[in-house]
Amino acid sequence: MLKTESSSPTRIPPYVAMVAVAFVVRLAVIPFVYTDWTDPFVLDHWAFGLVARSIATGHGYGNVFANTGPTAVLPPVYSYLLAGIFKFFGIETKASVLAALSLNSLFSALTCIPIFLLARQAFGERVAKWAGWGWAFSPYGVYYGADWAWSTCLLALELAWLFFFAWRLEKSSRIRDWLLFGLFGGFAALTEPVVLSVVPLLGLWTVYRRYRQNESWKMPMAAAAFGAIVIMSPWFVRNYRVFHKFIPVRSGYGLELYIGNNGYSTRWVNSSLHPNHSEAELAEYERVGEIAYMDHKMHQAKAFIRSHPAWFAWMTFRRIVYMWTGYWSFSRDYLKDEPLDPPNIVVNTMMTVLGLWGLHRVFKRDSNLAMRFAIVLFFFPLAYYFSHCETYYFRPVDPLIVLLAAVAVAGRSKRPEEPARLRPISFETAGTRQANSSENPNRASEQPRSPCSQADRVLRLPSVSAAGTWLSRFRDLQYRLHRQQYLCG
Repeated sequence: MLKTESSSPTRIPPYVAMVAVAFVVRLAVIPFVYTDWTDPFVLDHWAFGLVARSIATGHGYGNVFANTGPTAVLPPVYSYLLAGIFKFFGIETKASVLAALSLNSLFSALTCIPIFLLARQAFGERVAKWAGWGWAFSPYGVYYGADWAWSTCLLALELAWLFFFAWRLEKSSRIRDWLLFGLFGGFAALTEPVVLSVVPLLGLWTVYRRYRQNESWKMPMAAAAFGAIVIMSPWFVRNYRVFHKFIPVRSGYGLELYIGNNGYSTRWVNSSLHPNHSEAELAEYERVGEIAYMDHKMHQAKAFIRSHPAWFAWMTFRRIVYMWTGYWSFSRDYLKDEPLDPPNIVVNTMMTVLGLWGLHRVFKRDSNLAMRFAIVLFFFPLAYYFSHCETYYFRPVDPLIVLLAAVAVAGRSKRPEEPARLRPISFETAGTRQANSSENPNRASEQPRSPCSQADRVLRLPSVSAAGTWLSRFRDLQYRLHRQQYLCG
C-alpha cells in the first residue's frame, strides 16, 4: 500500500506512545462504567447484542427486537465481531462485556495512528503531536471507547484511515492501491452505511484532482468501485434472498425517520414509538414482517412531514444545532433526564469552534485538503438532520475535528508536500560536479564561502557565456524564493 512511515527502523514512531497511553486511559475508565451493560434492561434492548446472541446460539443473523427472525436492521461487521466475543467469553456475561469494551477502547486508541500520520504529512510534526495526543485524551474518545458497546469506535478508526488513503491516492496510479481502497471502503460501509455519504465523494475528489493534473483516473476509479462492490455483494445477495428486495446495507431508515418526525419534540427522538419500547409497534413488526413494517413507517413519516412542513423545518434546524453544540433544551424536565447535557454542550461547542477555525486555516493554506475535510463535515451528518439525532451519531468524525482543532491551536503549519514531479531539478548532479572538478582543479581547491543568502550565492557565481544558463538559474532562484514564502505562509 502507500508508504506512510519512513523513519529509521530503530526509532520508535511517536504514535506508539500515543496509542499505548490512550489505550491505558480507556481501560482505566472501564471498571467505573461497565456495569451499565450488565443491566438486564439494557441487555434486552441492546440491538447489536441481540443479533450477536442470535448468531452465537445458532439462530442466524436476526432477532434484533425479540424472536422476530432474520433482519437487516443492523449492518453485519460489528454484529459478527460481537458474536465472536460471545462465543469465546460467553453470551452477555461480565467477561464478554469487558472484552467488548476493551476492544472498542483499542479501536479508539489505534485511531491515533492515522490522525498523527495525516497531520504530520499535511501540517508538520508540531500539529501531528497536538492531534495525536489530543485524540488520546479526547473526552469523547475516552468515553465512547470505554463505555459504548457499539460500532462507533470501529467506524471512527475506519473513517480516519479512509480519509488518509483517499488523500494519498492523488499520487498513486497503481491499480492495487485503488482496489484496496475500494475493498476497505466497502468493509467500512458494512460496519455502518453512513460512510457511503462521504467515502465515495472523497474518492471522486481524488479522481477529479488526478484528472486536473492529467493523471490516469478511469482505471483507478473503476478498480475502487469494483473492490467496494465485491466486498459488499455477499450482503446484498443475502438480503435479496431473505427479503426478496434490494436493501442498501440496512433496512431501518423508515423507522428512524418515523421516530424522529411524528410531532414529538421534548427530546430529539420519540423512543416510545420504537419496537424496543412499544408493545404495539413490536406486534405490528411481528405481524407484517420487517420490510412491510419499515415501508409503513416510511409512509407515516413522509405523510407527517408533508402535512407539517414548518414543524419539520424547525426540528431539522434544532437537530443541526444539537449535532454541533449538544444543545437541545434547558427545561427542567429535559435536564432531569439528561443531567450531563450542560457540560457536554461546553465540550461539544468548544470542539466545533476550534474545528471550524482550523478548517478556515486549512482553506487559507491548501484548499484541496480543506475540501476533503469540508466534504466529511457537511455530508456525514446530513441524513441525521432529517431523521433524528443521537449524541453518538457524530462521534466517528471527532478524530478529524480534533485534528482541525490542533491546526487551530498549534501555531503555524506547513502546507502538504508537493508531488515529487513538481519539485525543481538540481542543475548539477554528483557526477557532473565530480567531472567539473576534474576538468578544473583550481575549482576543486577553492575555499568554501562563508554562509550567505541564496541571492548572494547566485550573484557570486562565475560568469557563464550561455545566456540560457543564466536565465535558467534566475528562474530556479525565483521559484525557490516563492516556494519559501509559500511554505512560511
